Amino acid sequence: MGIVVLTMKASVMEMFLVLLVTGIHSNKEMTKKVKRPKFTVPQINCDVKAGKIINPEFVVKCPAGCQDPKYHVYGTDVYSSYSSVCAAAVHSGVLDNSGGKILVRKVAGQSGYRGSYSNGVQSLSLPRWRESFIVSGETTKAYQKPSVPATTAQPVTLMQVPGTTPEGAAHVTLPRPSQSAASITSSPRPQPVGHRSRELDLWATIAYTSSQNSPHASPGETDLWKPGSVLLDAGFVPKEELSTQSLEPVSQGDPNCKVDLSFLIDGSTSVGKRRFRIQKQFLADIAQALDIGPAGPLMGVVQYGDNPATQFNLKTHMNSRDLKTAIEKITQRGGLSNVGRAISSVTKNFFSKANGNRGGAPNVAVVMVDGWPTDKVEEASRLARESGINIFFITIEGATETEKQYVIEPNFANKAVCRTNGFYSLSVQSWFSLHKSVQPLVKRICDTERLACSKTCFNSADIGFVIDGSSSVGTGNFRTVLQFVANLSKEFEISDTDTRVGAVQYTYEQRLEFGFEEYSTKPDILNAIKRVGYWSGGTSTGAAINYALEQLFKKSKPNKRKLMILITDGRSYDDVRIPAMAAHHKGVITYAIGVAWAAQDELEVIATHPAKDHAFFVDEFDNLYRSVPKVIQNICTEFNSQPRN
Repeated sequence: MGIVVLTMKASVMEMFLVLLVTGIHSNKEMTKKVKRPKFTVPQINCDVKAGKIINPEFVVKCPAGCQDPKYHVYGTDVYSSYSSVCAAAVHSGVLDNSGGKILVRKVAGQSGYRGSYSNGVQSLSLPRWRESFIVSGETTKAYQKPSVPATTAQPVTLMQVPGTTPEGAAHVTLPRPSQSAASITSSPRPQPVGHRSRELDLWATIAYTSSQNSPHASPGETDLWKPGSVLLDAGFVPKEELSTQSLEPVSQGDPNCKVDLSFLIDGSTSVGKRRFRIQKQFLADIAQALDIGPAGPLMGVVQYGDNPATQFNLKTHMNSRDLKTAIEKITQRGGLSNVGRAISSVTKNFFSKANGNRGGAPNVAVVMVDGWPTDKVEEASRLARESGINIFFITIEGATETEKQYVIEPNFANKAVCRTNGFYSLSVQSWFSLHKSVQPLVKRICDTERLACSKTCFNSADIGFVIDGSSSVGTGNFRTVLQFVANLSKEFEISDTDTRVGAVQYTYEQRLEFGFEEYSTKPDILNAIKRVGYWSGGTSTGAAINYALEQLFKKSKPNKRKLMILITDGRSYDDVRIPAMAAHHKGVITYAIGVAWAAQDELEVIATHPAKDHAFFVDEFDNLYRSVPKVIQNICTEFNSQPRN
């Protein structure tokens, strides 16, 4: 009996040990099951937009080549979700053009997105958008959720619908949510008829299903992530983006590049059809990179051959998309390469208010020429520069040493451009490398601070000083008057194509101290003012105005604003009304500065209407300096209220 009891106890102990070992083994197996599978970062294409990925935070791998202008980016640092994810990463500096992994976080929509040029990518401006994102290089495990004890995490395979998978397309495995998440059995949904998502490319129709190779998957089971957890929206175009044509954001243009731009393209026979197509593609790339819009750059095109013809003006197309379509429709004219004639036509006709010129925006003309012009460009370009047009020259396949004998005007590009410092000239060795000039040219066009030929109140006038040298002034006060003249002159940009300065001194008689063409630099002008000697005599202001009109302003350039600044300390011995009317009739804007005993009524007759803006009075010569800022302010206010050209 005792032996039986011992045997039973041994059997129970043995069974207990077996159960214990089995439990431990099962626990280890369970522990193994809850381990997360290795996370594989999915690769997306350059044109995938953030709005197509509905995770609030995700990691993706970008391919090389996303710096291309065709991948649109809206914003700076914070980007609209309508932007290409990978192109935004390049713009932000997180990636270079070779691609790589990035972390993307969704943030709230912005009331405005500022365009900028960065890292070879021109981002565009956008008034507002419903959702934004930021990009960083921290590839944290954005998708790996903490496992839930006593559950099994199973992989979910990202796969394409049959018929849409290209050769070699890799499947991407993502971790599946815990069993606490409700499983949904579904089949891939069809796309709306007539709509294909260009943004998704390889991802056009995607279902998230459990792996058929998994030993834990039930036969025929198809599990989808819950909304908010999927990487891409299972092939559907979001409801608000079904009609791309009507709801695609139309940019107002890049406000950091507000220029009025004319492209003069070479339509001559020598270009040939193939190179003409390359030229049009170059224009289309420029239009895309510039972010055309009413708040940014506007662009028109003039084609020249024997004669120029405007293809479309500044106000014809108000966004890059329409502009590119119009460029594609341009047909070649043929003929010679009469560049000078084309520049003259642009100067006279293109930059007008009727053609969309905005006045406050710099005027830029980009001239493209195959080889060399068949006419002269120097004089036409000088008139263009004096009209405030910033001329750029792109010479493609310029004359070789043996061909230079055929060039009508040697060094023509330097004679044409706004400045000969290299900023305004591009020399391209081959038509087939022209595309490399897109970004350098866009960067220069948009650098409005360096557009030196733009007309401003400081660089667009011929200023004639008419100085009272009568006996009542005296030697000391005369030097004070000259200092006043010098202080005003210092404020202007002086050169032979910018503001020019001349001076007349008068008593009973008149004397030309120096004319507009005599000095072309600011130091030379200031030295010339210092050398003016005091004359002494009577005060014939009327005769002095007539003399200035004949000896100074008769030689003024037609595209310059004519400013007469007259300084006197007393009433004139002769009549000033008729000479003043003659000055006004000839378009000379007259400022009258009176000191001490000057007659206020006479100053108002001399001054251009309204007299309150053009007539000034100070009680002492030593107070003349105080009127310098006011005179300059009024000159600029008047200038800025007028059309630029």
